[in-house]
Amino acid sequence: MCGIVGYIGKRDVAPLLLEGLQRLEYRGYDSAGIAITGPKAAGLKTVKAKGRVRELESRIPKRFAGTTGIAHTRWATHGAPSDENAHPHLDVEGKVAVVHNGIIDNASDLRAKLIADGIEFASETDTEVLVHLIARSTSETLEEKVRDALRIIEGTYGIAVLHADFPDRIVVARNGSPVVLGIGEKEMFVA
Repeated sequence: MCGIVGYIGKRDVAPLLLEGLQRLEYRGYDSAGIAITGPKAAGLKTVKAKGRVRELESRIPKRFAGTTGIAHTRWATHGAPSDENAHPHLDVEGKVAVVHNGIIDNASDLRAKLIADGIEFASETDTEVLVHLIARSTSETLEEKVRDALRIIEGTYGIAVLHADFPDRIVVARNGSPVVLGIGEKEMFVA
C-alpha cells in the first residue's frame, strides 16, 4: 500500500514528514521519497530512495530546510522498485512535484502523447504522466493547473502537489482514494 504525508506551516517540514512516513511503515511498500519548499527556499528539494524510510532518512542532507512538503511510501504497480520510480515525481524543469495513490487507467495513452510532444520520462510510473500534465497547463494558479490535468485523467487518485512557483500551498485532490486533511493553527496536514 502507498502512503502520503504533507505539511504546510511554520515548522521545519522534513522531520515532520519523516515521522509521518515512519507511522505508515506497517504498510507494505518498496520505496519512499520527500519533496520540500518554502517561501525562503529556492525551488523544490527532493530525496528518494528504494527501500525503507530509514534508507530515505540516511540520504537527507543536513541542510534540507523548508516549511512546505510532501512525502510518500510506494508499493510498485507501474515499474520496478527503484529510486527513479519512487515518488515524488518531478516535471522536466523540476518545478512540480506530485505524490499519488491509485492507478491512472489511461496513463499509457497519455504517456505516448507526451513523448510525441517531446517530453522525456524519468520513470516507468503512471504518476509521472500527471506531473507533466500539471506542468504543461497554462492556467495561472496551481489549483487550476491541477484541475486541468485531472480533467484528462481516468482512474483513481489521491494526490498532493507542490510547485516551486507557489511555495505557500499544497494542492490535494481525490477520486476513489482517501485523503485526510488536518487543520491546525497556522498549519495544515494531509495524509
